[in-house]
Amino acid sequence: MNVSKAIKPNILLITADQWRGDCLGAAGHPTIRTPNIDALASEGVTFLKHYAGTAPCSPARATLYTGLYQMNHRVCRNGTPLDARFDNLAQMARRAGYDPTLFGYTDTSPDPRALSERDQQLTSYEGVLPGFTVRQLLPEHEKPWLSWLRLRGHEEAIDRSYHTATGKHGDGVSNAPPRYSKDETQTAFLTDEFLRWHSEQETSWFAHVSFLRPHPPYVVPEPYNEMFAPEQNIAAARATSREAEANLHPFVRWLVEDQGSKKKKSFIPGAKGRIEEWDGAAFDQIRALYYGMIAEVDAQIGRMLAAIRKAGQWNNTIIIVTSDHGELMGDHWLLGKGGFFDGSYHIPLIIRDPKSPKAYGRKVKAFTSAADIFPTLAQRLQVEPRTHPDGASLMPFIKGKTAPGWRDAAFFEYDFRGIAKEKAESHFDLPYQRCNLAVVRDDRFKYVHFPGLPPLLFDLEADPMELDNLADDPAFHEIRLIYAEKLLDLRASHLDQTLASMELTSDGIVKA
Repeated sequence: MNVSKAIKPNILLITADQWRGDCLGAAGHPTIRTPNIDALASEGVTFLKHYAGTAPCSPARATLYTGLYQMNHRVCRNGTPLDARFDNLAQMARRAGYDPTLFGYTDTSPDPRALSERDQQLTSYEGVLPGFTVRQLLPEHEKPWLSWLRLRGHEEAIDRSYHTATGKHGDGVSNAPPRYSKDETQTAFLTDEFLRWHSEQETSWFAHVSFLRPHPPYVVPEPYNEMFAPEQNIAAARATSREAEANLHPFVRWLVEDQGSKKKKSFIPGAKGRIEEWDGAAFDQIRALYYGMIAEVDAQIGRMLAAIRKAGQWNNTIIIVTSDHGELMGDHWLLGKGGFFDGSYHIPLIIRDPKSPKAYGRKVKAFTSAADIFPTLAQRLQVEPRTHPDGASLMPFIKGKTAPGWRDAAFFEYDFRGIAKEKAESHFDLPYQRCNLAVVRDDRFKYVHFPGLPPLLFDLEADPMELDNLADDPAFHEIRLIYAEKLLDLRASHLDQTLASMELTSDGIVKA
């Protein structure tokens, strides 16, 4: 591609599933090594207080793709359909003249109202966001990757049990490698396909590479499996025991007990027994494996960035690296994502725009949201969103400027309804509409509101690990009220404004 004749910039949007925001060298992590992303950060802008809008995957990605908070897009769980009326970044990119192409997955459940009840799309939550052309799909069953492995001589790569590490397993956590190499991971598979596609492009392109890792299962090939020792870990944010943790709040007790009853093999292939049997040392080993998985993803991202440079496209390519949500990684005796703890929602965001070199190396400490990505790309590509986003454009920060009136807190939500099995509804004796929570947190306090359960309040300066609930302390009742009102104001301010921001007059449409 001749960059000098390019009309539009290339766009590369990379998401790495379940990547915590503190797990980057560029973010100051003392243990993790992410040289390729750190180098990208030195030529871009790093957003240090970037938060997912919600969890798990489908709801979080709905916020990323539509720019809407969960209270408006209403994707509550994996499997909740995304309303077809909402605009999204793929459709916006098409209006800008691109053919947005997907590598991986978007976990978008289709709107069933336009489909037959017998349509097979309605049997899985792993649909594709409308607007994307699919170059390489990689759903949860991983069959495209497994068949690729078989072509490479791994005849036993039949299902996801192939992730089982070599060596002993038993009831512990092993850092033994799997049977595939560092060049044969799911990340390498998608990277290879992106590189082939990239070499075919003759005009400006838009690619979304959606990596599965560092999402579980917690297993990683050599040399990443031994790259980090458990004793190198930052201390986990958790109480002294599961019982002490559970005493924090009825919802936390439910989380700890529900996950503890699950089988270990849901996180470590081949492990036997229940998660509640793992002690702190086991969680520390899992954390070391998680760090290794991040290093593996960083290496593959490095291959992509090198190819863009080699093609002479570096100075015409906008690169965004982020995640859908975080990972608790042993914090609060939990793995995975969900609830209200920061580990589930604080995620990385690095944006490199070659048109803004004055901002290279900048680290932004303002609170930003996954809902900001869509309006940022819309402004950069000069395309008007067709539905009103809750997020705001990050272009002022990317250009090295300030953003007057910017938000002073993070906001995120979590819906724990269970429409199919009604586990939460039954446990808490609540209707599904009341099985949710909303969080507002700034640098000092964090307030968690439940429609059907008691609230929580944390003093983050005195209690950064979120272990001491102050909501019932009379000395903090005024603070609790202030933050409850702040949350109410935020939610009232973000009711859908798509048509409410317009008025039809004798002079035509007037827009706010």
